[in-house]
Amino acid sequence: MKRILTGLKPTGDLTLGNYIGAIKQMTKMQDEYESYIFVADLHALTVPQNPIELKKRIRAFIAMYIACGIDPKKNTIYIQSDIEYIPSISWILECSTYYGEASRMIQFKEKSKENANFSVGLLTYPVLMAADILYADTDLVPVGIDQKQHVELARDIAIRFNKKYGEIFKVPEPLITKSGTKIKDLKDPTKKMSKSDENPAGVISLFDDIKIIRKKIMSATTDSEMNIIYDEEKKPGISNLINIVVSLTGKSINEVETMFKGKNYGEFKSYVADLVVEVIGNIQEKYNKLVNSKELDSILDEGAKKASALAYKKYQTMREKVGVVR
Repeated sequence: MKRILTGLKPTGDLTLGNYIGAIKQMTKMQDEYESYIFVADLHALTVPQNPIELKKRIRAFIAMYIACGIDPKKNTIYIQSDIEYIPSISWILECSTYYGEASRMIQFKEKSKENANFSVGLLTYPVLMAADILYADTDLVPVGIDQKQHVELARDIAIRFNKKYGEIFKVPEPLITKSGTKIKDLKDPTKKMSKSDENPAGVISLFDDIKIIRKKIMSATTDSEMNIIYDEEKKPGISNLINIVVSLTGKSINEVETMFKGKNYGEFKSYVADLVVEVIGNIQEKYNKLVNSKELDSILDEGAKKASALAYKKYQTMREKVGVVR
């Protein structure tokens, strides 16, 4: 069975869009591959963070993913900073990476323009990402098209290192994921629902109170007509709500249109709200039982133990090859 590895950066709140577009796809992949999933907390440090909030969010992300269906029995789940050898592996890889390669990364170019006083970590974190991938002899890295460049850098680093020191690393391949339906912002249905959006009114967080979720859906932007039909260009708001129903129920667009033929927007929104509240309510119930439990600590301890054993072995091999041993 091929091994896949996915990192989750604990920034912002997980949204209904994340659940439908990404997490549900991950629950399918866990049955097809040997899966490693980790919270990339060290990556979060490339920009300023509130330490108390970051600590809470790291644990919350893991608990929420498990509550959404990520099975600890099918995944090795851990926190990046618990694996003490990964930063050491990253440093050796940094010394095999060219400045030009790192500075060409699209995300570095974009974020360094936003703040002239960016940290060195913003430049080098793609190498840390390569360390995350390479230590575990990862076969496939599920990524969106915007992250493919980082996997390509990991490949280049691995190939260069192997050529110089021998076959140390498996060369990974990007697995361009077919994301689920892209859920749009409830207030501005021309843009996707984003966990980093400044206006929370259009974003359903998986952590939102149930009453707030219902209110957001009932206040969602629609149009002046009363026809519940799918037309992303002319009726983006209604089409977005239809997409939510389709994604959560498995019904087709035609089935949803037929169900609500002749009914008004209020009735349709009420149905969508009931559906979303039920799904997220069940997720939150599992999350609340897990987030502060010893069970979650056991899952993370077990994952860290397994990942650390792999990282230690890889680090010792690298040290020997580059000559940093007694």
